[in-house]
Amino acid sequence: MTEVRAAGETDIPGITQALVRSFHDDPVMSFLFRSDDGRRRKLKALFDAELDRALRKAKGKVHTTCGDDRLGAAIWFAPDQWRTGGTELLGQVGLLFRLGLETPRALGVLGRMEKIHPREPHWYLAVLGTDPDHQGKGVGSSLLAPVLAECDEEGIPCYLESSKERNISFYRRHGFEVTEKIDIKGGPSMWPMWREPRPPDTAG
Repeated sequence: MTEVRAAGETDIPGITQALVRSFHDDPVMSFLFRSDDGRRRKLKALFDAELDRALRKAKGKVHTTCGDDRLGAAIWFAPDQWRTGGTELLGQVGLLFRLGLETPRALGVLGRMEKIHPREPHWYLAVLGTDPDHQGKGVGSSLLAPVLAECDEEGIPCYLESSKERNISFYRRHGFEVTEKIDIKGGPSMWPMWREPRPPDTAG
């Protein structure tokens, strides 16, 4: 497995670069930010804001790879700290400025996600991304492992939304199951997934 560690504020630029590359062709991000030229800049603003919130403002956990290169990251939010919809977004003036005319579409999608988000206490996997040059090599699994192990030990469920249908099988290998399907009007679909904690003898 790839060696991973808890990330700090100095890791934000490198992590953001890897996440921008990872999500540039993501169906939901392509729907939100339709201009190919501007998408990279807006993704950078979005991931910078999410990392800032996880590392500085909320009770989040961020894991990235060891070594000089940041090959990807997992961004988690603790129980009762997961909200990412209109209230949180509107509080980030710099992010709104960078999203510009695409802010209403982003708010609509985030609001839909928040409306169906489970209220039961859980860890929320907001972002998992690996640089395209390193996908399929176990990096994503390694990035998930620390928080999944912690959730198993403490008996806490996890939740995420998969924006790619082909990623469902990957998450299922780690114990997540699809709970429903979100069809975005005029856009792609998303698949919310829930993971119950695994007993120690079956975790891993």
